[in-house]
Amino acid sequence: MDLSPKLNRADGPFQVKTQMGVSVINMEDKTLTCRDCNREFTFTTGEQEFFAQKGFTNEPSRCPECRAANKASRGGGGYSSGGYSSGGGYSSSGYERRAREMFPAVCAQCGKDTQVPFQPSGDKPVYCSDCFSARRSSDGGGYSGGRGGRGSRW
Repeated sequence: MDLSPKLNRADGPFQVKTQMGVSVINMEDKTLTCRDCNREFTFTTGEQEFFAQKGFTNEPSRCPECRAANKASRGGGGYSSGGYSSGGGYSSSGYERRAREMFPAVCAQCGKDTQVPFQPSGDKPVYCSDCFSARRSSDGGGYSGGRGGRGSRW
């Protein structure tokens, strides 16, 4: 006789096992239907674990492609706007990182025109990727500028 508790959900019961006092939910990949395009998509066990870890109680109602399109139409939205991303569970599911904005600059060492991923302020030297790599390797790989003195990152 199975004594493990059974929980009922809209899509049917699932098992909850207790191992050493910790509840473990047996999850399997689920096939869901997108509310926008009506295509079926897989809600993987990894995504389910991510949802559970974040405290999300609802399953996704859109496929990854429609989620990405919806998110893009809202201007990025959520916590991943501004260059920060949780990265959880969607790396191969249709979400892609926004293209990084690049700014023109002139290398302070070789004078070559280059592009950098930040707006140069003019008060610090800017290097092309070749000169930056050369400086980094000759510097021992550490961060030598700023508040903490040579070799300190902070």
